[in-house]
Amino acid sequence: MQSDIEIANAAVLRPIREIAEETLSIAEEHLVPYGHDKAKVDIGYLTSLADRPLGKLVLVTALSPTPPGEGKTTTTVGLTDALHGLGHRTVACLREPSMGPVFGMKGGAAGGGWSQVVPMTDINLHFTGDFAAIAAANNLLAALIDNHVHHGNELDIDVRSVTWKRVLDTNDRALREVVVAMGGHANGFPREDGFDIVVASELMAIFCLTESRADLKRRIGDIVIGYDRSTKPVTARDLGADGAMAVLLSTALAPNLVQTLEGAPAFVHGGPFANIAHGCSSVMATRAGLRLADFVVTEAGFGADLGAEKFVDIKCRKSGLRPDVAVVVATVRALKYHGGVALTDLGTEDVAAVEAGMANLRRHLANVRDVYGIPCVVAVNRFPTDTDAEVARVVELVADEGVRAFPATHFADGGNGAKDLAEGVLATLAEPSAQEFSFTYDDDLSLTEKVEAIATRLYGSGLVTWDAKARRRLERIERDGYSGLPVCIAKTQYSFSTDPKSLGAPSGHELHVREVRLSAGAGFVVVVCGDMMTMPGLPREPSAARIDLADDGTILGLS
Repeated sequence: MQSDIEIANAAVLRPIREIAEETLSIAEEHLVPYGHDKAKVDIGYLTSLADRPLGKLVLVTALSPTPPGEGKTTTTVGLTDALHGLGHRTVACLREPSMGPVFGMKGGAAGGGWSQVVPMTDINLHFTGDFAAIAAANNLLAALIDNHVHHGNELDIDVRSVTWKRVLDTNDRALREVVVAMGGHANGFPREDGFDIVVASELMAIFCLTESRADLKRRIGDIVIGYDRSTKPVTARDLGADGAMAVLLSTALAPNLVQTLEGAPAFVHGGPFANIAHGCSSVMATRAGLRLADFVVTEAGFGADLGAEKFVDIKCRKSGLRPDVAVVVATVRALKYHGGVALTDLGTEDVAAVEAGMANLRRHLANVRDVYGIPCVVAVNRFPTDTDAEVARVVELVADEGVRAFPATHFADGGNGAKDLAEGVLATLAEPSAQEFSFTYDDDLSLTEKVEAIATRLYGSGLVTWDAKARRRLERIERDGYSGLPVCIAKTQYSFSTDPKSLGAPSGHELHVREVRLSAGAGFVVVVCGDMMTMPGLPREPSAARIDLADDGTILGLS
């Protein structure tokens, strides 16, 4: 089979104006084209659709991720193509990939095989410049902070308390901890600083949760950059930064429209980390899709304990959106891995390991149905090494949980390979739901109680413990009036616990909180558990070493 980039390079893309008109009835005058095959949809036009009824929202999530990958984005695209092929007006809503992973270890995030969004190379690289705009706005605020201190520090900012970091969209471990303003008085007041990757910035989370330009400016103004010497929070609004930052983001705020290999429309917009932030594409794009289409297929980062939880407890809580059905992606390989099989042996048939690994999927299904209250189906993303006996056993085990599972081959067969899955989703949507949508915790709980609710209800933890510094930080955040915010737990994606090697469905484990961060503009409190990096490093053999440019301009090696 051809590689992802070979398939993408060979694809014949239709003009985006035709995709917009024929699939979503968007006239060309409402598009802001970026070349022939991608465009932004005018915010004014989207605002005019406010009275339209919303379509059905399909949330794609997964069991706990494994190193080989489960194909959540690929499944999102394949399901979109399948529904589109069945004659339903359907749009995918995906995150924009960060160039850090593209040139690092993970690779791009435009799907794979015959279930991709295109132009794949553009989407994985500079695209429409949204990330550059976010970086510019983020770094403007950083510059304004240091400039304010240099010119007298009227706000009496305690430079030791400044939490706002600079960003760039590259993995670079050397920039995690730096000192700025060296070289004498003319260069400012020296202080410790650091860089995050763009997708870890609070500004990225704000970008994806905002609903309008006015809301964007309000959220930016609410950003707490640090504290003054009396421990009062200092905001971006105090620095007069909110207006200029909003200007830099104004154009980027419009959703990006592209297409799948099979000509279905796709909004690819925003890209927050699924650990340090909520890991979902923008509310603007999701709501636009729901007003323009009958079905929106979107995904949430990592497994259902992280991405789906944050989709529900942060994105849905803030926006009022509600998923109508969830698709939980599982693979035979992932189940065997959670059942104790080594990576090198995942290609060997092992039905017993599938049965053992089912503990992980079983807990995710229980969380989706019983905690979030979302009806669900399972997509068994099939790989060539999967045997018929293994796939059949997965379907049986899922059925024992009262859920239907649908093997799918969209990676190799495109939308046709996800037809059964699409029909299963439609059938589930047609049935009356026995569940009622709910959040994991109530707004009026304390921040500590919210963390404990997630830990015990979703992770199976028996105890939550806190570093003394994290506890003091939490108490300060509550004193400053932010106790009503939801929490965003940052932990390893590979386990329900904070130990990435604790596979399956561990219970009774300790969730230890080592750091607490306030994201006041985004509207949540980040609770860091375990070793989480907001500026990744490159691996020993980065993907960048395999990426090249041919003499005719063809990009090679991108995945």
